[in-house]
Amino acid sequence: MEQDETSLPAKAVKESQSEMVEMVLPNDTNPLGALLGGRLMHWIDLAGALAAHRHSRSYVVTASIDHLDFLVPVHVGDVVIFKSSVNRVFHTSMEIGVKVWVESYTTGDRRHVSSAYLTFVAVDRHGRKRPVPQVIAESDEEKRRYDDAARRRDFQRAERQRRMDAKKA
Repeated sequence: MEQDETSLPAKAVKESQSEMVEMVLPNDTNPLGALLGGRLMHWIDLAGALAAHRHSRSYVVTASIDHLDFLVPVHVGDVVIFKSSVNRVFHTSMEIGVKVWVESYTTGDRRHVSSAYLTFVAVDRHGRKRPVPQVIAESDEEKRRYDDAARRRDFQRAERQRRMDAKKA
């Protein structure tokens, strides 16, 4: 018998927070020695999946990624740090926030590289969607991110409807 989300015990944000660290190697860069944007997006997806998996204890698939800016360059030898956490759970989906920093290998200075919001859907081994435990936002920052996630979801749904309506016209 399949569980629904009301029978799954809710989990605090801190239970699934994840950190991932990568060192930028020559294979990760363009001819100028700067990190490829696609490689950074790949790492962001992995970091987000870590938090989503830890929260749901399920297979997860990426459903969407929100707007992504690259704020500062990252170069060969830099250390890239990814911190991810669940912002909000809906029924079978979760919004995960990922924040990325670059740390100089020689000085230890850190700079913010990028932030992203990803939506992951929990699935079983056959790819069928499955319910996800609710998340408990405890700190003021977690509560703000929880509320913001609902606003982003409403905006995305309205934008999707606008695109569908435009196709029909």
